[in-house]
Amino acid sequence: MTINESNLNRFRAMHRESEKYININPIQRGGIVPEKTKRVLDEWINGYSVCDFCEGILDCIKSPPVYEFVHKVLPEFLDVDAVRLTDGARESKFIVMHSISKPEDTVLVDQNAHYTSFVAAERAGLRIEEVPNSGYPEFMIDADRYAEKIDEVKPRLVIVTYPDGNYGNLIDVQEIGKICSEKEIPFLVNCAYSIGRMPISAKKLNADFIVGSGHKSMAASGPIGILGVKEEWEEIIFRKSEKFGNKEVELLGCGPRGLPIISLMTSFPYVVDRVKKWNEEVEKTRYFIKRIENISGIKQLGERPTRHDLNFIESKIFYEISQRHKKGRFFLYNELKKKGIVGIKPGLTKNFKISTYQLKKDEINKVIDAFEEISNL
Repeated sequence: MTINESNLNRFRAMHRESEKYININPIQRGGIVPEKTKRVLDEWINGYSVCDFCEGILDCIKSPPVYEFVHKVLPEFLDVDAVRLTDGARESKFIVMHSISKPEDTVLVDQNAHYTSFVAAERAGLRIEEVPNSGYPEFMIDADRYAEKIDEVKPRLVIVTYPDGNYGNLIDVQEIGKICSEKEIPFLVNCAYSIGRMPISAKKLNADFIVGSGHKSMAASGPIGILGVKEEWEEIIFRKSEKFGNKEVELLGCGPRGLPIISLMTSFPYVVDRVKKWNEEVEKTRYFIKRIENISGIKQLGERPTRHDLNFIESKIFYEISQRHKKGRFFLYNELKKKGIVGIKPGLTKNFKISTYQLKKDEINKVIDAFEEISNL
């Protein structure tokens, strides 16, 4: 096999152009790795470096302190009985679905659920039913609708997205969890946009299972996810292989290894500290929304006032400009990039998602000024 040398050269010195920009993409804001973590990662960059002193079970490794992190620190942080690390929130959801259900069972999800909740259910061979949202402009999910739908479809599992990845709505998860408990239906809360950003307690949420994303909200390199489980489900979710008795079947023996787990652990003290400052992040977001809505044709959709950094913006003004601009629907992306801002997908003008998480006040003002200037084109 011969590969052209010029093609190989493209891979030898790759650089990330967006490092010099302000990034407002919600999927990336919570996963930015702090400098202190980056300085540690070089030592662990080799494929199986975390396994130098492994005795056969990855989450029981003592050096580095994986065992302490997984079995002591994370359960305390999440107020849950047991934790495992996975390759992402989607994998965590699939593990639960695959473990507790059989093909043709029904899973009940909110209409605002992430697409991976649907794909995971399809992979597990499950039927999918949805609890509808309230529609424009808030798109909220009501707990009473869950109660009605549970009685109607008799699901094997109920899933709630907290918050959802479109509007950043924080719905009444505690009440839904209470309903599920009373009806004896297992309850999973997808916290991909909350664990690592805001305080989360699985017990306060009345959750049997919670899932999180290290690369989305815990300042870790990806892919890595969190799966928290109530004690009564541990034997089922973490069942052992019949042939290899120390290996957990749903994790295919071991969870994530290498840089993802090292970055998650190294960033954890930083994550704990920033979670304590969640109210400050919400205030910054509300400041941003208030300022940007001063632009004619701009409106935040979803719960008001917002209680999360992720927000959905309706932008009629930018759509109108796109109809006459020479760049068409790509004008907004290009104009923002010229002003040192990225994160809105190319081609979006009528609406888009945005996050101010962990941005400094001057950076937020720069983004606001950019939108104001672009609105006058």
